[in-house]
Order: sequence, then structure tokens, then C-alpha cells
Amino acid sequence: MIAECYISIDEAVQKRSDLRKRNKTLALTNGCFDLLHAGHVHSLKEAAKYADHLWVALNSDESIKILKGKLRPIITQKERAYMLSALSCVDEIVLFSTPNLKYEILKLKPDYYIKSADYSLNSINKEEKHALKEVGAEIKFVSMLAGKSTTDVISKITQSINPPSS
Repeated sequence: MIAECYISIDEAVQKRSDLRKRNKTLALTNGCFDLLHAGHVHSLKEAAKYADHLWVALNSDESIKILKGKLRPIITQKERAYMLSALSCVDEIVLFSTPNLKYEILKLKPDYYIKSADYSLNSINKEEKHALKEVGAEIKFVSMLAGKSTTDVISKITQSINPPSS
């Protein structure tokens, strides 16, 4: 049986307070992490370099259905959190179901907010950007591994099941 490997926002706020008391920095990133792959791991390892602790805000199953359609997620939130928690670069996982992280940013007040290089200052959600400015968080972008995305993985699986006719 897989244990729940994520904490509530209330637990996260308390842990964040403890980090501050110990003068430890916090980097926050987020994502679906449906079909965890090398590209995810690369970005998370890069994100962890910015702070003493890296926390992942993980999209809930419900929020992924809204974002990606009724056939997703492929992997449940409990299983995705379990896999992420096994990575040495990830310190905590906070589940969220809202359309963006404005609330979590305002509550956790991260030192850094990390996004993959497929985002830019112009493409980050405006509410998140405003919340980040309000709490004084620095936005950083990390490199990606070319050709390593969930869409690429799904495409390869689909092609292996239904190969194109010659």
C-alpha cells in the first residue's frame, strides 16, 4: 500500500515557519508530473540548486482533468506524490486543486519560484506573478531536456501500440 506523501497547506505553512527560524531558503515549483520522466527529474534537480529546500506543489487529479482532459491524469495524485517524494532533490510535496498557485504562494512565501524554460516572465500566470512580487520571491527558470516531455512519452506509447502503416 502506498502512503500519502504530501502535506496539507496548513502543515506546509508550519514547516515554512520552521525553515525561516533556521534561516533556510525555500524554492517552490509546481506541475502535474503525470508520467514522471527524465525531463522532470532534470528540472527538479536544477530547481533544487537555488535553495536549501525544494517543495513541489502538485496538481490534484481533479485539477489535471480540468487542464488536460477527462483521460488524464494517467497516474493518481497519491502515486505521483510517492514517486516525487522518492527523489532526493524534493523535500516536500503540497497538493493543490486551484487553477493557479496564488493562494499557496501568499501562504508559503517562497524565496524562489522555479519554472521550466518553456515558460517566461510573460507566460507565468498573472495572479501568481502578482503574488510572487507581493512576497518578494525571485522567479528563476531552469533548463529542460530536449525531447523529454509527457506528451513525447504518450506519443511514443501510442505509436508502439498503433504503429504507422508502411
